[in-house]
Amino acid sequence: MATNYNDYFKKNNPTPESDNNFNPPELPPFLNKPITWIVVILIVLAVFAKPFVIINQGEVGILSTTGKFDDKPLEAGMHFFIPIIQKVYIVDTRVHIINYKRNAEVGSMNDETGTIKLYPSINVLDSRGLPITIELTVGYRLNSATSAKTIANYGFNWEDKIINPLVRDVVRNVIGRFPAEELPVKRNQIASLINANMAKQLDKLKFNPVILESVQLREIILPQKIKDQIEAVQIAKQQAERVKYEVLRAKQEAQKRAALAQGVADAKKIQAQGEADAVMIKAKAEADANKLISESLTPQLLKLKQIEVQAKFNEALKYNNNAQIFLTPGGAVPNIWLDAKDKQKASISK
Repeated sequence: MATNYNDYFKKNNPTPESDNNFNPPELPPFLNKPITWIVVILIVLAVFAKPFVIINQGEVGILSTTGKFDDKPLEAGMHFFIPIIQKVYIVDTRVHIINYKRNAEVGSMNDETGTIKLYPSINVLDSRGLPITIELTVGYRLNSATSAKTIANYGFNWEDKIINPLVRDVVRNVIGRFPAEELPVKRNQIASLINANMAKQLDKLKFNPVILESVQLREIILPQKIKDQIEAVQIAKQQAERVKYEVLRAKQEAQKRAALAQGVADAKKIQAQGEADAVMIKAKAEADANKLISESLTPQLLKLKQIEVQAKFNEALKYNNNAQIFLTPGGAVPNIWLDAKDKQKASISK
């Protein structure tokens, strides 16, 4: 007997038309309320439309309502907006860097500290029209307080409209004041002038859109003939300094020898003066002594001395009767007596 599968399924799965006892499942009571469906719809819209934005540190948000930017930027955090009507543009306010480098291809890269851009080195002319190539690095950042006005006036490519042209113009004006051979010597002065003029020009811009952080002058590339000229001048200066040093050294040696000779002469002079002073002191002492002696020889003293000498002569005559006696005039000086027999000196008495 053949089996009718349609009848089998109809029997086991009755339809509402075939089964008068079929009742559809009832919805939960809270789904029958209109407010519930409104909430569900809002949740679905929130998931798909995403009417909020999260702004990170180092960024600001610019709220646009029907195409018009709000002047007050949105700070870091979560912010809600109305989809379709409003939109939030996030811009970076961290430090940006532009490297002007030889053989560099224009491009940019982002890291945790900000944006780094590469531009070709800056070709300018010195005060005499000679070509000079400058490599430098410029650090800057968008002024968050006026970021909305900056974007409204310059667009999102504000760097190419503000920084790059300004840097090239300032470098051209500063380098054009100096001849090429002075550039390496006045490197620090040139870097200071570029930095000061950059800041001055940025301050003149409306809304103060950019804050300058730093300007680093990395390299000044001169023409080869100027390099050769500078090298020749440096060699000549080194030779002149060496000659100057040798002359100074010879002069110092001559002064040293002269000082030694002068010292020897002064020493001899001092020695001679000392000897002369010694003789004078001795002569003066003898003169003073003689003066004292002469002053001490009174007539009474001389008389006493004469008596003493006469006594000695008398004593001598006792032993030598043939002695001849000679008295000096006045009898105040020593007497001399001689033996008449041998005609030789016998003695001297004082």
